[in-house]
Amino acid sequence: MATLYDHIAHNKRKTVFLVILYVAIITGLVFFLSRAYGYGPEVVIAATSLSVAMSLISYYTGDRVALAASGAKSATLENNPYVVRMIENLAITAGIPTPRVYVINDPAINAFATGRDPKHASIAVTTGAIEKLENEELEGVLAHELSHVKNYDIRVLTIVVVLVGIITLIADLTLRGGLFGGRRSNREGGGVFAIIGLALIILSPIIAELIKLAVSRKREFLADASGVLLTRYPEGLARALEKIYNENRPLSRANHATAHLFISNPFSARKLSALFSTHPPIEERVKRLRSV
Repeated sequence: MATLYDHIAHNKRKTVFLVILYVAIITGLVFFLSRAYGYGPEVVIAATSLSVAMSLISYYTGDRVALAASGAKSATLENNPYVVRMIENLAITAGIPTPRVYVINDPAINAFATGRDPKHASIAVTTGAIEKLENEELEGVLAHELSHVKNYDIRVLTIVVVLVGIITLIADLTLRGGLFGGRRSNREGGGVFAIIGLALIILSPIIAELIKLAVSRKREFLADASGVLLTRYPEGLARALEKIYNENRPLSRANHATAHLFISNPFSARKLSALFSTHPPIEERVKRLRSV
């Protein structure tokens, strides 16, 4: 039977594999564009520069934007000692600085973590989670979010967003630059490469987005496993996830830009298509938690 450490190692390997797949897609896209249309490294340089610039802005300001978008308010020992003390204890167990704590006034059961590293991290939890979850269940949810901080998941997802941006911008710059006006489209077997290049331009952004969603789902499984290592009680998180699924209540201020941050999809705990979801199915997460 697989242990928690096996699940953690497996999810880390999967994330590395998916990032390598991104690089392969970018390499293949550039190769076929250069053969079919005569594009050189300037396309990659332009796409990379734009994508990195946008991602850096998001990297350093995204936490404030996410907290503001969700309507999160700062929690302190004076106004919410229960949650703050719980996060402090979990942070000590994890061996990381205590994140800033926020509360979202919403009856839905949910929470999220944000911040580029453990020294600049924040955890936000809804009033619904505080009121409806038992002590061990809330602890499981907060340990999951703290694991995102400890595992540098925001940094990993930022890298993935950069790679998605590069692929999308390469495709966009190519189309805007005149897809069929390439310098070698009619020479050196350009016809065949043109067809392949066109297919890559159309499909690459879609594939890149699917890979980003896959990485997000893998990091959720990893945070589940890592969180249980902090609490030593997988049933707490399992029961919390079941309550989220059974209630199936969306957040009143759900936002597609921040949906991947939450412990459960803020629009619905039950997604029709796992392929296009930022989160793995709750049933699968509960099953894994109860199999260790």
